[in-house]
Amino acid sequence: QVQLVESGGDSVQAGGSLRLSCARSGDTTGATCMGWVRQAPGKERETVAIVYLGGDITSVADSVKGRFDISQDKAKNTVYLGMSGLKPEDTALYYCVGDKNYCPLTGIYDFDYWGQGTQVTVSP
Repeated sequence: QVQLVESGGDSVQAGGSLRLSCARSGDTTGATCMGWVRQAPGKERETVAIVYLGGDITSVADSVKGRFDISQDKAKNTVYLGMSGLKPEDTALYYCVGDKNYCPLTGIYDFDYWGQGTQVTVSP
């Protein structure tokens, strides 16, 4: 089993930056890939970034491309989501997710592992 714990959420003004962290524990080799999914009230869940841990292959959604990036520190079993140029529409609960096999960037996917979420609020 894999446990995921997020941190770094905060309230910022538009244009600001944040870095979210996701620490992985338990069976740290149990996830092939990890990512970040956000959920805003009244909106569909959206996967914003994914990383395949072995090959360090990353991808980000078009909605955040050029503003968000995903990275990992293998020694710390930690994945990061760097966010800059934040907009009010980025306001959401951000979940760290992981999967044994597959992390699609599009659509709504039932990942194997979920953190509890960290809130990001962007004010105008």
